[in-house]
Amino acid sequence: MTSCVRPGCAGRIMGTGYCDTCGHRHAEPRTAPPDRPPVGTAEEPAGPAAVHVVAGIGGLDQHGLVVLPGIPEPGKVLVENPRPPTGGRRCGADGCTMIIGVGYGGQPGRPTGRCPRCGTRYDLRPQLTEGDVVAGHYKVLGCLAHGGLGWVYLAEDTRADGHRVVLKGQINVHDALARRAAVEERRSLTDLHHPDIVRIVTYVEHPALDGSPTGYLVMDYIGGRSLQQLFDDDEVERIFHGRPRLDHVLTYGCKILGALEYMHERGLLYCDMKPANVIHFGRAIKVVDLGAVRAIGDRTSAYIYTDTFAPPKEEIDRRGWHIDSDLYTVGMTLQALARGTETARGLAPDSFHRLITRATHKAPGARFRSAAEMSRQLWEVLREFRSLQFGEQLPESSTRFRASGASLDAGLGAIPALDHWTGRPGERPAALDVSPPAAADVAGALPEPVPDPEDGAALLLDTFPPDAPDRVARQWPRESRLGTPETALWLCRAYLRKGEQQAAESWLAEAETQLGERAAHDWRIAWHHGVLHLSKGEVDLAGARFDAVYQALPGEYVPKLALGYCAEHTGTDRPGAGRPARAMRYYEAVWKRDSAHTAAAFGLARGHLAGGDRDAAVRVLDEVPATSRHYDAARIAAVRIRAGILHGGPPTPAGLTDAARRLPELRLDGGATSGESRARLIAEVRENALYSRPAQGWGPDFPAGDLLGPGDEDGLRTRLEQSFRQLAAQARTAGEHGRLLDLAHAVRPMTTF
Repeated sequence: MTSCVRPGCAGRIMGTGYCDTCGHRHAEPRTAPPDRPPVGTAEEPAGPAAVHVVAGIGGLDQHGLVVLPGIPEPGKVLVENPRPPTGGRRCGADGCTMIIGVGYGGQPGRPTGRCPRCGTRYDLRPQLTEGDVVAGHYKVLGCLAHGGLGWVYLAEDTRADGHRVVLKGQINVHDALARRAAVEERRSLTDLHHPDIVRIVTYVEHPALDGSPTGYLVMDYIGGRSLQQLFDDDEVERIFHGRPRLDHVLTYGCKILGALEYMHERGLLYCDMKPANVIHFGRAIKVVDLGAVRAIGDRTSAYIYTDTFAPPKEEIDRRGWHIDSDLYTVGMTLQALARGTETARGLAPDSFHRLITRATHKAPGARFRSAAEMSRQLWEVLREFRSLQFGEQLPESSTRFRASGASLDAGLGAIPALDHWTGRPGERPAALDVSPPAAADVAGALPEPVPDPEDGAALLLDTFPPDAPDRVARQWPRESRLGTPETALWLCRAYLRKGEQQAAESWLAEAETQLGERAAHDWRIAWHHGVLHLSKGEVDLAGARFDAVYQALPGEYVPKLALGYCAEHTGTDRPGAGRPARAMRYYEAVWKRDSAHTAAAFGLARGHLAGGDRDAAVRVLDEVPATSRHYDAARIAAVRIRAGILHGGPPTPAGLTDAARRLPELRLDGGATSGESRARLIAEVRENALYSRPAQGWGPDFPAGDLLGPGDEDGLRTRLEQSFRQLAAQARTAGEHGRLLDLAHAVRPMTTF
């Protein structure tokens, strides 16, 4: 067997093609790093490469991205009457910033002339015409368009059996800035080889109209449509078989980020990402128009970007262009594409909005730090969208949090203990408790963050004794490797587990000190503050902190689980106020995506029960897979829901019938306590049936049988008396024994002796 290649999964691929841990089918191995999804490829997915295929909605390829619709090569691509770009251009001669070629008084700008400021001659006309042969073998077919710095021509390679190429030249051959940019473009881009970046073939020179030499980049011709053209086209709904969806936009984003990550790793910044600079051809994409590319750290050459997609000019002037600036343009690009998409369901639109908000945050320190980091969150939001929109189960281990085995069922899935009867004041049974778990219980059960691998102590943390933080704290000043933010956060969690909140808060403050200015935008700090607030019952404050984590990690499921819990407690979502709508949106986003997260299933069930919908609650719990450690708890909860008293309302005959059917199927008890748990659950069902019995009786639909008898009052009393006597045998104290016998005597049928 080979290793599972899904991010964060340590499983192995079985002979069936499925992972023995995450259960996902793999068509072929992937080579992407484990902390991010692999980038898209130019090859068209077909056959077994489409891992998830759902009729009518398209499938997911072997990388977990949407199989894009096929785009045929457009028939008419040449500009019939090429004109200089409107709005003029910067002169650029010896740094001159004068705008040339702009019209005045309603008159069009002059395509040729001299700069009014410095007097340098300019010519903004196309420098090549149909039939011109460049460098001896590129025959010009016509103009395709004009870019930021040069005209773009379509040509055929006469030495390669008519293979078509694109020639990208300069708009103004006298523009010194444009000449320098062309040189840089030639030097840095001809070595780029990535499936989602247009290939630069070579660089050639050809005389301009006035005889001066002009340089041209020769690149592959991509016969498709730019994303701007595609999404503005009247036929876009025909191509996508309806309006484009959010998962299409997210797939474009992952592919674009894969291309930018490749450039970033080679020390280059793209700078001018926008829908017009991405071509969709066939079922693939290409990032084109590399004229704005610059070296990371270059603060001397002029910036080339599109205002509406770039960070504010004041920021660029102050700090230059960085990787997060590129990611800003990607965020703006995806936001522009998403405006025309089909309405998405559930939480996915909010997750997408938060992703864009982080990518385009006004504070650079709050943005994504790398294309890989942003791509991972895009990929996770894509999976959230698919699960909510189409019901696809897309299990995926978190790369930011460790798994947690807690069900957070708040006792709903537990067999009642003896004090359920011996500890209550009266004889009548209490209503089913559908309130969320206690805040402190949740604080101790939420998953812990995975240590930052870049932290110097990350490898040491798993070797620390989890129940002895004092020993680690004493080593803190002596061992230089321990003096890191992750160690401080580990100590915060360790002291919180011991219930020492003051010590936990002190170490969290130490972590913030270690991080300095970064602490304000570090999601780990917000997470630990949220858990600390929960441990003290400050649910509102905890929710605000968890919301900040959701803002930073919009694709992760753990913040949504925490927010779902907080929403059950706060505002209009207080128990008894009807279905907690906000909480259910969070829980649904987690549960629909992966049925391994049973904490979300119990949260959804509580939400349905708050609204009085037993059927919906049971349907959710029935979806818990048999492989789950909480499978039995879910089945127990289903019995208790069917037979319980809910908000003062009795169970129905149909509910009691279902409970009677389910009870024998439950796997309960074992060993020395054989039968005790089953006896307590049966006692609860019988008690609810007796005290909820309508005055006119249960009627013909009552499930008569060994469990509840024929349905008459005496029959129910007789069986409940038997149950109480069985429970009395389980008593550990004389007081418990006496109380249970009293209950048995109290329900005993009246006799005529």
